[in-house]
Amino acid sequence: MNRKTNASASPARRVFIKSYGCQMNVYDSVRMADVLTAEGFQETDSPSEADLVILNTCHIREKAAEKVYSELGRLRKIKAERKANGRETLVAVAGCVAQAEGDEIVRRAPVVDMVFGPQSYHRLPDFVSRAEAGESVVDTEFPAEDKFDHLPLQMPKGARGQRRASAFLTVQEGCDKFCTFCVVPYTRGAEFSRPVTKIVDEARRLVAGGVSEITLLGQNVNAYHGEGPDGREWCLARLIEAVAGIGGIKRLRYTTSHPRDMDDTLIAAHRDIETLMPYLHLPVQSGSDRVLKAMNRGHGRNRYLEIIEDVRAARPDLALSSDFIVGFPGESDEDFEDTLDLVRRVRYAQAFSFKYSARPGTPAADAGDQVPEAVKAERLQRLQVLLRDQQAAFADGLVGQTLPVLFEKPGKLTGQIVGRSPYLQPVQVMAPENLMGAIMPVTITEAGPNSLFGHLTDPPDNTVKALTVGEAMVSA
Repeated sequence: MNRKTNASASPARRVFIKSYGCQMNVYDSVRMADVLTAEGFQETDSPSEADLVILNTCHIREKAAEKVYSELGRLRKIKAERKANGRETLVAVAGCVAQAEGDEIVRRAPVVDMVFGPQSYHRLPDFVSRAEAGESVVDTEFPAEDKFDHLPLQMPKGARGQRRASAFLTVQEGCDKFCTFCVVPYTRGAEFSRPVTKIVDEARRLVAGGVSEITLLGQNVNAYHGEGPDGREWCLARLIEAVAGIGGIKRLRYTTSHPRDMDDTLIAAHRDIETLMPYLHLPVQSGSDRVLKAMNRGHGRNRYLEIIEDVRAARPDLALSSDFIVGFPGESDEDFEDTLDLVRRVRYAQAFSFKYSARPGTPAADAGDQVPEAVKAERLQRLQVLLRDQQAAFADGLVGQTLPVLFEKPGKLTGQIVGRSPYLQPVQVMAPENLMGAIMPVTITEAGPNSLFGHLTDPPDNTVKALTVGEAMVSA
């Protein structure tokens, strides 16, 4: 990719990128920023200042496309105001809604200049040039080339120059599981795993730039089967071991996993690799064997519970997270009670739960016996009460403990910084900003609804005090 040689001779163009949905989209947005920064763009936090606005969309949740069209309505006004002041604005829709909707987006929202899917954003400079020439760009093909081969180096400090203590690194994309409710195989395509050498090289660059925590990403990350430097196919556990061997790596995570690919080698990695954090997001979706079969999940509740037992035996301090769908077509009261029973058995530290919403083009969307909205809402409320109670119990159990916290950003209060526990919880502490990027022991003093609060166990001086839940609520 050629960099513009005259970028400094004229004011830099500005780009605003809004990311919806999963962590893969967050990674893709970072990489889009890298592509555009290499072409002379600068990121901005305000769409009204942007010469290019990109909505990086997600198609998983209910009414995802309609939310995009609503945002495009607001952008139409911004684009008109800027044009009245002699400034042009290009608008792009990227990601999974773009992949699914294609030309329909341009038809319904003429404000859009570019539509491109998640496998095409390495061609952004070409799309921008074509749009500037007046062409309406729609690219939702699955290209034959590997987009990662055409991306610039990931910038460890981010496109806006902030130091990043943690970073995402995509190792696998797509899914071959074809769960009956899911659009990922249609919007992201078949499973593809990047070669080990390229992943390790990217991880080394991130660490050299100051990153100490890396999360390995994939739609179905534990199905990773990339080519190793020995020419053989490597599994995720072996990849984790290779990345963990990079000097400077202090923390490793991976997401999102599928129970069908949670093998013994990966469970052993939780036991043997110290830098692999004691946190596992393992979506189950339902606790009913009948519903799991209808979802085409490829496992039953007993197999899921066996995996949980094995991974907890390997790593006793492991915290678990999951995804749940309530009201899947045909879900009975008994099926839902099976889900509640599974949740009580597992005891989650965190979980995400949603009402089933039909995704166009998926088998479940055309299934009979759809569950009434009122029933779905009542079941979701019951499930979320149970999950919130478990999350609060887990957080309360950490009060009085000392946890290693990776500090990432300033807090809302003067003198406050925020980090992450090994279990991904935000931890708020009154401490100097020069500790950002460091991992420090923190004694947890209180647990709030969404954060932990504490003080440095070994503070630099005696002026550092604990931040309380009450202080945080006042500052919010």
